[in-house]
Amino acid sequence: MADKPRVRFAPSPTGELHVGNARTALFNWMFARHQGGDFVLRIEDTDESRSALSYQVNLLNDLTWLGLDWDEGPQKEGAYGPYKQSERLDIYTRHLQQLEAADLVYPCYCTEEELEEERQALILSKRMPRYMGKCRKLTRQERQQKEAAGRKPSFRFKVPDETFQFDDLIRGAMKFEGTAIGDFIIVRSNGMPAYNFAVVIDDHLMGITHVIRGEDHLSNTALQIMLYNAFGFPPPTFAHHCLILGRDRSKLSKRHGSVSVGEFRKQGILPEALMNYLGLLGSSFTEGREVLSREEMITAFSLERASKSGAIFDEEKLHWLNAIYIRNCPTEDLVSRLQPFLERAGYKTDTLDPVWFHQVIDLIKNDLTTLAEVGSHIDIFFDDKFAITAEAGQILEKASSCPVVKAFAEYLKTAAGNPQEIYLAAIKYTKEKTGVKGKDLFMPIRAALTGRVHGPELDKVFAILGKNAALNRLKPFAD
Repeated sequence: MADKPRVRFAPSPTGELHVGNARTALFNWMFARHQGGDFVLRIEDTDESRSALSYQVNLLNDLTWLGLDWDEGPQKEGAYGPYKQSERLDIYTRHLQQLEAADLVYPCYCTEEELEEERQALILSKRMPRYMGKCRKLTRQERQQKEAAGRKPSFRFKVPDETFQFDDLIRGAMKFEGTAIGDFIIVRSNGMPAYNFAVVIDDHLMGITHVIRGEDHLSNTALQIMLYNAFGFPPPTFAHHCLILGRDRSKLSKRHGSVSVGEFRKQGILPEALMNYLGLLGSSFTEGREVLSREEMITAFSLERASKSGAIFDEEKLHWLNAIYIRNCPTEDLVSRLQPFLERAGYKTDTLDPVWFHQVIDLIKNDLTTLAEVGSHIDIFFDDKFAITAEAGQILEKASSCPVVKAFAEYLKTAAGNPQEIYLAAIKYTKEKTGVKGKDLFMPIRAALTGRVHGPELDKVFAILGKNAALNRLKPFAD
């Protein structure tokens, strides 16, 4: 037994990293860091038809992006490797032979069609679908006949007629009856280990002390405890957290919107914001706090406080958190993070005055909810991107707007001094000359200078644009 906690995140590279799986990784990571233990990454890639190297690469990149660093696993080999199941097949073969020698397994020759027929018959008779042991008592001669006919067997574990119990750190005492569980496959007919078989062997040999995963694995736990007992392995401590649900309280899926870490990366969600939000789902931190740093999350994490009921994924809440993180991000760091989104929006930042551009980002970052929105917020500062929106056009078409814009431009033509002083003096001059004030004073000027009716504080926009750029934009409406 390990002298310190060891947990693992063991995804299958059969798709992009789902936020639900990312939260499982986060819970394991926080538990390891809180307890001073090890966080192990294991790739369960024995499903050859669905596993892909591209998914594995994206998985490692997403975990790294989130900041979930692993102590052992791919790219960080340790004493318990290899950390890919496809490289551990000889280990599973030896353990199958061990169970065969103990007469705890048997070959099953049933086809998918036969199994489905049995399943439907049980459903029609209102019984729980399970394997009824058709191949359990085949004679050696019957097995030879089936193999001679070209049938390749899978191997099933003989489920004992016993009660299986364990204490879950989140859900408390759990109990399963062996009579309700059919003999289950541990090695498929293609020679590949089934999930429950491989995971028990790997978790034991890798010294995993705590298995923290979603509640959808509760039924697997009974099967795994049977295998732990069969091998004489001490089982780890289990903790099954709630699942992430959509607004309709069904399991979060693509029909609810974005569900993968990669999708949120492309939208411009910051990793610390996504980590913070996932940490809030199904767990509670002290004092009801919602905005926490990595270190604060680690310190406050507790499985005992984890919720048993499903956690609703609220994308609006995630965007709210993301806006907070963007607002608090140092501008220099934010500019660096914005680079791919700026390039995608057609901006060549290497040609810009960095001091000026930092002023632009510092001004608009309070209005961003995602990094991907940056292009639509900074275009007011670039003449080649500048355009008058329909709303702004309607403001400028009003008869009362023309005198305001003309007076403002009139003052600018001869004004001198720093931009802040010029702006304030121009507003005062325009107000006195036209007698207009409030919204009717500021809205036409904003519409002419920015092409919009909403945006950052106008005096700060004017300071960044400068007097000459402002005059050029006012000219069409002031002549």
